[in-house]
Amino acid sequence: MKPFTSAILLAGGTGSRMQADMPKQFLKLGSKTVVRHSFDVFMEMPEIDEIVVVCAPEFRHHFDTTQAPKKGVRFALPGVRRQDSVYHGLLGTSPTSELICVHDGARPFIDKALVLRVLEAGLQHGAATVGMPIKFTVKESNSENFVRATPDRSFIWEIQTPQIIQRSLLTAGFEYARVHNLTVTDDVSLAELIGKPVKLVEGSHINLKITVPADLAVATQLLAPR
Repeated sequence: MKPFTSAILLAGGTGSRMQADMPKQFLKLGSKTVVRHSFDVFMEMPEIDEIVVVCAPEFRHHFDTTQAPKKGVRFALPGVRRQDSVYHGLLGTSPTSELICVHDGARPFIDKALVLRVLEAGLQHGAATVGMPIKFTVKESNSENFVRATPDRSFIWEIQTPQIIQRSLLTAGFEYARVHNLTVTDDVSLAELIGKPVKLVEGSHINLKITVPADLAVATQLLAPR
């Protein structure tokens, strides 16, 4: 039997580095806003039972909640940190939800096949994230910006979203982070905090996160018809 799955779509960032008059996720990309690209993918997937959009109230009109009447769409308020926003989104999900899918609204180039791959891995392993093995050399520095080490890049991945976590693991991870006053920068790190393995699922090099104006220019080119 298919587990009840909730998607938390993070669209609460201010996007200060974009230097625009509104948050980056609500800028136009093609015929619709950046965040609507991934929102529409989730809306079209029967594997996603509900969507909780984390955004400020003044931006809720960007989301057509009548698009799929049988799919629940709810809203939650952003928090100070990313993990606070995810937590608010988690509180907005149905208590019966078993799998939580967290996605950055500023990543518009996901598709159904990618979401299904990471959903399957999350269901099997408890936690999974999309990512890509890096193509370049990285260096670890010391406090004075001298090279401390050169990690073997064959074991290094650039992490993306969506990320899938079983509800029980996510809840336990949040509690651990609260008790120990910890901040994490991605969602599966909460599973790592309590010693749970996280499966890496190969994503796509075009699954970029729009952060600065150059990213939006690249995204516009990727969207253009060939």
